[in-house]
Order: sequence, then C-alpha cells, then structure tokens
Amino acid sequence: MYVVTVDRDKCEGCGECVENCPASVLEMEDGKAAVVNADDCLGCETCVSVCPSGAVTVEEN
Repeated sequence: MYVVTVDRDKCEGCGECVENCPASVLEMEDGKAAVVNADDCLGCETCVSVCPSGAVTVEEN
C-alpha cells in the first residue's frame, strides 16, 4: 500500500499531478491538488515526477 501526500502550502495548483495520475488518486479542490482515492495508488510516483513545486510525495506503507 502507498501513501500519497500533498503539501497544500507548496502546491501551486497547476494540476499536472491530477492530469498525469493513471489511477485518478488526485483531484483539484479549491485550486489545489487533493488526495481523493488514496487506496487506488499504484506507487508509480508519476505525480511526484511532474510536480514542479515538490508538493507531492509517495511513500510505501
């Protein structure tokens, strides 16, 4: 299982993580990325690699 975290203070609201996540784990809420389907995370870290501000992290639990 993987734990996805978005640091909303760092998030710039670009939506790259939302657009690129193959499992639709993230959605935009109030102009920032938010984790909505955490149990569906594949651990691919695509969201981490496309985030320009380093706001998204994925850790194996």
